[in-house]
Amino acid sequence: MTVKEYLSQAKFLDQRINSKIQQVAALNDLATKATSTLTGMPRNPNHATSTMEEAITKIIDLQAEINRDIDTLVDLKRDLSATIKAVDNTEYQTVLEKRYLCFLSWEQIAVDMGYDLRWLYRIHGKALEEVKTITHCE
Repeated sequence: MTVKEYLSQAKFLDQRINSKIQQVAALNDLATKATSTLTGMPRNPNHATSTMEEAITKIIDLQAEINRDIDTLVDLKRDLSATIKAVDNTEYQTVLEKRYLCFLSWEQIAVDMGYDLRWLYRIHGKALEEVKTITHCE
C-alpha cells in the first residue's frame, strides 16, 4: 500500500457511507409510496411479504451496515490522526489533516493556507515522504 492509499482510506470509506445513506433515503421513499389494496377476498397465507415490509427490512440492514462503517471510519480517522501528529512539521500536519481528514480539495487548502497551488503540492510531497518513514508504506 502506498502512503497516499493509506491516507485516502478514510475518504473512500466516507464516500461509501454517504452512498449507503442515499440508498436508505431511496428505500424510505419506496416504503412510503407502498400502498395496500383492500378487497373482500381472503388473503393467501403463503403470499410473499409486501413491498413495504421488504423495504423496511432492507433499511434496517443497511442502517446497521452504516453504523458499523461509521465505527470503522472513526477508528481509522483516529489512526490516521495519530500518524499525522507523528510528523514533526506542523505545516505538513495541517496540509495532511485538511486533505485526508477533512477531505478538502487542493484549491480549498491552498486558499485556506494562503499558498500557491504548486507550492502546496511541493509541501504535500515532502509531507508524504515523512509519513512514508513513519508508516513504512511504499
